[in-house]
Amino acid sequence: MKLVPRPAPKAFEVVWVSTLAVLLAFLSSLLLLWLYGTPPLEAARAIAGGVFSDPRGLAEVLRRAVPLILVGAGLALAFRAQFWNIGAEGQLLLGAVAAGGVALFSGIEGPGLLFVMALAAFLAGGLWALFSAFLKARLGVNDVITTLMLNYVAIYLVDWLIHGPWKGKSAFGFAYTDRFPEAASLPLLPGTALAWPGVVLALLLAVLFAWLLFATKLGFEVRVLGENPEAARYAGVRALFTLSWVALLSGGAAGLAGFVEVAGTHHKLLAPLQISLGYGYTGIIVAWLGRNHPLVAVLTGLLVGFVFAAGDVAKVALATPFQLVQVVNGLILFFLIAAEVFLRYRVVWGVRRG
Repeated sequence: MKLVPRPAPKAFEVVWVSTLAVLLAFLSSLLLLWLYGTPPLEAARAIAGGVFSDPRGLAEVLRRAVPLILVGAGLALAFRAQFWNIGAEGQLLLGAVAAGGVALFSGIEGPGLLFVMALAAFLAGGLWALFSAFLKARLGVNDVITTLMLNYVAIYLVDWLIHGPWKGKSAFGFAYTDRFPEAASLPLLPGTALAWPGVVLALLLAVLFAWLLFATKLGFEVRVLGENPEAARYAGVRALFTLSWVALLSGGAAGLAGFVEVAGTHHKLLAPLQISLGYGYTGIIVAWLGRNHPLVAVLTGLLVGFVFAAGDVAKVALATPFQLVQVVNGLILFFLIAAEVFLRYRVVWGVRRG
């Protein structure tokens, strides 16, 4: 057996191979449940019933999908330019910090408060990513390392704030800030925990990024820079300018995810693991599964949102650990990477001659 390079795969080939990879990941997850002691068919029925037969279950899928779509669409834009932004988790947390700071200390009242919170979150996440883009374009510093390491800076910054200067007056045992004022809370869909403006924001941003990527000069420069940096340099593409915009938009999208989480779900600044369930890292799967297309990231974000919601159902109905969700996400990424081999190569069988 040997692998022979093949032409670029067609769209339908990418769709069915990726779909098969996701199905295999889910089947492997059911096998893990069986090893854990839960019959796979019983698990599948409980998850399907808990998610699809209850409107609150569908709302929970959307609630989990909103930050994933925001992060995934931003990462799709960044990866197109070969800006390997692994720091969306930190950018999300910085967005939450900025939004929380405006809510708690700005003194702004009325509907304008939410707009200022969102703007502050976008700028905080974007500037956090912009630092790594500058280091890459000017000094050639590895962007994977800088964006990843800045995640830990953001985590410890949040921990310091909620244990120190921003600690709430009613915080005993668990650290958190005071509750945000009422004007700083996004409205919820009646009977659910879903902040519906977050859904609108995620969809609009995905459409905006797709338009930017495929219908503007900046988007053309992003695609050229990502596909052939040398050709981009000869064509006059300014790497620093292009990467700066990409980083600002990608990090800003993650910052908006942090805004939606604290303004729509928590209404206060909490420990990092409570603000984000690893959305910044899981967004990499969303972007990868969506083939780095912002609009497709909407669909893949919904898929991974279903995985998170199914994990909640499995934890309650089947008494399985929530960490199983991370295992499923890991399996999806594993099978997608493995499927990439069959998209880039074809398998040739033959008999070795003496």
